[in-house]
Amino acid sequence: MVTSGGQIVLSTADLRNLGAQVDEALCVIDREQGGAEALKAEGISLLSLLSAEDLRAAAVS
Repeated sequence: MVTSGGQIVLSTADLRNLGAQVDEALCVIDREQGGAEALKAEGISLLSLLSAEDLRAAAVS
């Protein structure tokens, strides 16, 4: 689950300092609270299986 993306940004910085190339992050649920934008600012694309909107839509139907 991604909310603000803060932990992914921190972990990515650690991995990059060790020489890893990190361009994408995968999550199950994007809570759509700014995480994708924060990651994009760090050069990371967020790939999510579901979004908060998907869950709201499923709850209604």
